[in-house]
Amino acid sequence: MTYALISGCIAALVATAAGYPFVAFLRARKLGKAISTDGPASHMSKAGTPTMGGLLFVGTAIAVGLAAAVPKDRGVLLPIAVAAVMCAVGWYDDLGTLIDREKREAHDRTTMILKLAGFAAVSVVAAYVLYDRIDAPQLLVPHYGSYDIGPVYLLVVVAVIVSMTSALGVTDGLDTLAGSTSAVAFGAFGTIALMEHQTGLATFCFVVTGALLGFLWFNAHPARVFMGESGSLALGATLAIVGFMTGWWLLLPLIGVVFVIEILSDVIQIGSYRLRGTRVFRMAPLHHHFEQQGLPETRIAMRMLLLTVVASLLAVALAALD
Repeated sequence: MTYALISGCIAALVATAAGYPFVAFLRARKLGKAISTDGPASHMSKAGTPTMGGLLFVGTAIAVGLAAAVPKDRGVLLPIAVAAVMCAVGWYDDLGTLIDREKREAHDRTTMILKLAGFAAVSVVAAYVLYDRIDAPQLLVPHYGSYDIGPVYLLVVVAVIVSMTSALGVTDGLDTLAGSTSAVAFGAFGTIALMEHQTGLATFCFVVTGALLGFLWFNAHPARVFMGESGSLALGATLAIVGFMTGWWLLLPLIGVVFVIEILSDVIQIGSYRLRGTRVFRMAPLHHHFEQQGLPETRIAMRMLLLTVVASLLAVALAALD
């Protein structure tokens, strides 16, 4: 436990120290994000804020993870590799959102299909590694033990990784929201991994948590840097992988309750408009709905963080039942 927690502290210090020159570099290169007119009008003042902040905490997590977690468990190379690949995909996507650069519409049909295909490809490889090489537990149910669900496990892995990756991308819309809730989520799975005596995986989880805390130093409202797709895609896919490696992937919707709520609000809004021509929310995803009701984004982000903390505590308690 001490080793894992200290590794997380080191990651936090590294990310914070690296953040100052990193943010300065982004500003010097004018890598500022263009704000979509489809969002709240209050967000237009954020135009030009540097993006690609995911490179900061993903890079830190990979570097510290390779040094501290992999020597404890070579299986940790899987979430590290997934984080690196998804960060690269997100970085390319971020390039299309910059001010005064060639724009790529992130939500047009072609781009969405290509992104989902990429998510699926990464998920299929990860599913094979989990099932055949790492031999991760198939399904752990609180109090009732472990179950082998056979080849269905592969389909579940693909579906969960794609869903969680998309959900993190939707959640990343307010200062600190995606970063803080993800930090708690990885901390929860780090605790569960320690309970399962998976020291290497626990170390990696706390390293990610520490790296995110360093990023949040600069992402605190008003943000000096945004996470971007380079961060949200990597976090979503990696969180799903960590859940499967602990065997407690059944707890992912609970630990990631905010991510689930956010993606469902988007799906409900789109489905309602296309089927009935009406909107359920003033604006989707849900955090924008609350903004349209007049709530400040700091309050929305804090309340969603508190919800994540309570849900994560419950999840850890459920994992301890067996």
